[in-house]
Amino acid sequence: MKVEQDSRFQFIKSDHLPEVTALQAAMDRFTYDKHAHEEYAFGVTLSGRQDFFSSGTYHRSPPGNVIQLNPDEVHDGNSGVEEPLSYVMLYIHPRQIEPLFADAAGVKSVTDIRMNETLMADPVLRAHIVELVRLIASHVGSRIDQEHLLYKMAARVVQRCGRFEADDVVRRADMLLRQAKEFIHENVDADLSLDDLSEAANLSKFHFLRLFRRQYGITPHQYVINCRINAARSALDSGMSLNDVVYRYGFSDLSHFNRRFKRIYGMTPKQYRDNVVG
Repeated sequence: MKVEQDSRFQFIKSDHLPEVTALQAAMDRFTYDKHAHEEYAFGVTLSGRQDFFSSGTYHRSPPGNVIQLNPDEVHDGNSGVEEPLSYVMLYIHPRQIEPLFADAAGVKSVTDIRMNETLMADPVLRAHIVELVRLIASHVGSRIDQEHLLYKMAARVVQRCGRFEADDVVRRADMLLRQAKEFIHENVDADLSLDDLSEAANLSKFHFLRLFRRQYGITPHQYVINCRINAARSALDSGMSLNDVVYRYGFSDLSHFNRRFKRIYGMTPKQYRDNVVG
């Protein structure tokens, strides 16, 4: 997969919020493979048009629109017009933002909030996202500045959601698939089989395969690879060597790892390690 020279991807970790990463991206003819992140993702299209498939729907995001994705929500993405695409994203781990969701909602705790709106025109949320990206990318402002913006984002999301889905009304199939996903995350560096995953979900192998693909839009194998890539990114952030990452997460060789990583993050693992700004 070719990345044009005018495509640029810069990941910047917040100096003050330990589980928040900003992305500034400019791309032309690059196309993301289907993938998912363990974090909540909030983005704003700045110029061009951002085309992507998510939640069973094909979306087209013109400048100014807000994109929000739940953890593990499968999506792809590309520039939808001849003009180069420019956008920003915030990746926020559930541990960082879910307590803020709960506080904004006036409840003790919130788990698995599902944001039903993927694409929207919301100038309030847009302004919060763009400003938080600016503070992170420019390394300006204090911790309280970034925390305040993150809280305002959480409060706006809660306002738009209206309510939270309680655990006792989640369908049984969802709960069983969630067991399999948790098993994958806990054993991401193991040599997992379809039998292992279906047993974790207490489903027959073929029933599990059908349910998983229908629910998440990718096969269990694709999801495992995706989780390994995300875990490898975290390992690179912590300073693990490329060779150790390749070995630990079951890639056949560095070339295989490079190819998989680049299709999700727009750069090779080495480029990510050398260029990510902490």
